[in-house]
Amino acid sequence: MIKAEPRNRSADDLRRSAQMAAAQAGDRAAYEALLRECVSLIKIFAAAQGVPPDQIDDVVQNVLLTVHRARHTYDPARSFTGWLRIIAERRSIDVLRRVGRQRAREIHSPLAFESYADENADPMRLGRDTAASSRVHAAMATLPERQREAVEILVLQDQSLADAAIVTRRSKGALKVNLHRGLKALRGMFAEQD
Repeated sequence: MIKAEPRNRSADDLRRSAQMAAAQAGDRAAYEALLRECVSLIKIFAAAQGVPPDQIDDVVQNVLLTVHRARHTYDPARSFTGWLRIIAERRSIDVLRRVGRQRAREIHSPLAFESYADENADPMRLGRDTAASSRVHAAMATLPERQREAVEILVLQDQSLADAAIVTRRSKGALKVNLHRGLKALRGMFAEQD
């Protein structure tokens, strides 16, 4: 393996390397100072990669997480700035790929929303929805109390089975049985009406 000749490292890079070495040894203050200083460097590296300004904070966050996870792999004899640059460039590429995939799937058309017809504005549909709602309420009123309560809590209020068991002070099994029976009865009622 050929070793590269050591280049002259800047005083800032040597300081950052020393801070990272101290962080690896458990110095929390050095680590916090290093990470604060890294933010501006990461922003510069991300901008150089062509990351849009609104995505740079995502790159910063991803890089800081990667640095934290990989801090044990850093060799203090090597350039910290170079190590950070490689991580930042790779995370920038990840963000650019994600943005590219989103742009390929999504269409930005501000006027499309304005010209989109509002389905709720249809008076005929509003009448049908009101009639359907009254049919559901009438059918629910005919159910036994425990079945009605199970359907209301689990279906209409969309609560979890565990939450419904706490609210009703009934077992999950009892709620499942009441829900099943209530839905079966409702299906039967609507099948007869239709």
